[in-house]
Amino acid sequence: MNITDDLQIIIGKRISELRLKNKQTQQDIEFLSGIDAAEVSKYEAGKRNLTIKTLGKFAIALRVHPKELFYFDFDIMKYKSE
Repeated sequence: MNITDDLQIIIGKRISELRLKNKQTQQDIEFLSGIDAAEVSKYEAGKRNLTIKTLGKFAIALRVHPKELFYFDFDIMKYKSE
């Protein structure tokens, strides 16, 4: 894999983690963000590219500062040769 694919997956997992911590369903996120629940699932699985606009919608729906979506461990050194 490459750095962008890995980041997409990790951020998707972070969104799912925050949603579950808040005891929200994907339907709750749909209602609060306007992002279809099926698309929420794809974002959480790392199968959809996140835009800044979409990240903002997730932050609002999850009731977190946008920087919280990026709060995860990441080993940048494994991509050194890319």
